[in-house]
Amino acid sequence: MKPVRILLLVLLLLMLVPPGSAQAQSYLFSVDAVSVNVFWNEDGTSSIDYVFIFTNNPSASPIDFVDLGLPNSNFVDSSIFADVDGAAITDISRSGYQGNGTGVALGLGANAIQPGQTGRVHAFIGIVNDVLYPDTEGDNYASAVFSPTYFGSSYVSGSTSMRVTFHLPPGVQPEEARYHSAPSGFPGTPEAILDEEGRVTYSWVNADANAYSVYQFGASFPLQYVPESAIVKPGFLEILGIDPGDLVGFTMCCGFFGFIAAIIGLSARSAQKRKLQYLPPKIAIEGHGIKRGLTAIEAALLLEEPLDKILTMILFATIKKDGAKVTSREPLELEIISPEPEGMQPYEKAFLEAFSETKPSTRKKKLQDMMVELVNSLALKMKGFSRRETVAYYKDITTRAWAQVEAADTPEVKSKLYDEVMEWTMLDKDYDDRTRRVFTGGPVIIPTWWGRFDPGYSPARGAPSAQPVSTAGGGGGLSMPHLPGSDFAASVVTSVQGFSSNVIGNIGEFTGAVTNKTNPVPVVTASRSGGSRGGGGCACACACAGCACACAGGGR
Repeated sequence: MKPVRILLLVLLLLMLVPPGSAQAQSYLFSVDAVSVNVFWNEDGTSSIDYVFIFTNNPSASPIDFVDLGLPNSNFVDSSIFADVDGAAITDISRSGYQGNGTGVALGLGANAIQPGQTGRVHAFIGIVNDVLYPDTEGDNYASAVFSPTYFGSSYVSGSTSMRVTFHLPPGVQPEEARYHSAPSGFPGTPEAILDEEGRVTYSWVNADANAYSVYQFGASFPLQYVPESAIVKPGFLEILGIDPGDLVGFTMCCGFFGFIAAIIGLSARSAQKRKLQYLPPKIAIEGHGIKRGLTAIEAALLLEEPLDKILTMILFATIKKDGAKVTSREPLELEIISPEPEGMQPYEKAFLEAFSETKPSTRKKKLQDMMVELVNSLALKMKGFSRRETVAYYKDITTRAWAQVEAADTPEVKSKLYDEVMEWTMLDKDYDDRTRRVFTGGPVIIPTWWGRFDPGYSPARGAPSAQPVSTAGGGGGLSMPHLPGSDFAASVVTSVQGFSSNVIGNIGEFTGAVTNKTNPVPVVTASRSGGSRGGGGCACACACAGCACACAGGGR
């Protein structure tokens, strides 16, 4: 009977373990970047726009749920929209939220971020009420304070590049607005500009922040720009920093013993909910068959590649067609070649037109308009065809393109094939590492257009460190211009990062502006762009200079 008693004891101990706790311990990831735009609207509400870039640890469980803490419980559920890598998230619920305080859980479903993979999670909360308080200086100013959602320190590793931007209500003048003191690690004076709608914006940026600390940002503006009824008069609980509509958050934030019972019950409900999430979300397929004849750039859009990569592909396309020449890599500047070569695509012409602008903001706006037109054009071309079948078709083209390059047995053949299929190879998710693996270790025959891409390259000089290249049939060394493969690969791969940092700035904000027109979210006050991906937290009202803040913490 002794073994039976031991077995019963083990079963009893297992029953005492909170459901889901073993699984929660397997989460481990880095938050590479966070971008959040907070719009303080003229009706006194706020709209919050998050973008998070996650990299999952290779040994961790998939990131299948993301807990997003919100400023209080007075948000409109139907105003929340989210996606992961462009795929819509349909599982958004309060009940599944496991962070402190109040918020929503985003169920990634079939698009969960797998171990070792990087994913972009975007969420937009259109309406949050009761977020403005009287400023404590008592001079007829409203105070708006916000703290981004954060994750439990046991789940997060590494540093985070964080950007928080306030968009003050329409009509507020620069001389009327004022910002509060910044958290540690952020500049004391934020970037202050007018956005595209003419609204005063404050941006706080820290390239070395982290995703598990509480950072609080604030600004104040005259009460006249929002309804008087929108200003929350703080009571006793608000003075303590507690959302009165969220007593669970109150007990958790204050560390009461009731927290233990609440989290166990919440974990049990969440574990049950997770069991029902085994079916992938339905994928709507319009029509049948494959849409052939798309360019590599159009196929990249269909595969939902990042827009900075797509813009880099267009850059290479225009250079290869002899439509432009790079005169400076940092910052990126082009010389538009005249006359215009034949065979230019409409989006390539629009791309060059954007680069004819000298003002960075105007150039960026024209690039966004170009991407909107390109997306709309692709939508028309795909009408009546199956997206699933078409995506599979172009992924196969990418696979075969790389196979041809990798199978080449001489540098001359390999370089020639790569030149021919370069745009298609860029559709590979592993494009960066694969390019380095394929070309590092030997010389690369430089294509004829390379001098138009690399201002520092001279065909006459070639690459001093490269050795003469022999053909497959023996013969003598080639006198063709060549570079060490590692230099060539690095130059091609880093062009995407250079495009993002030198031309369009924050990729999340750039993409959000495009999404706002191609796939707008229906909000009551105004359309907002961008989005947020991210973790769990509590959000509670507080009374620091009269404020409404999200003190998020401790989620998945």
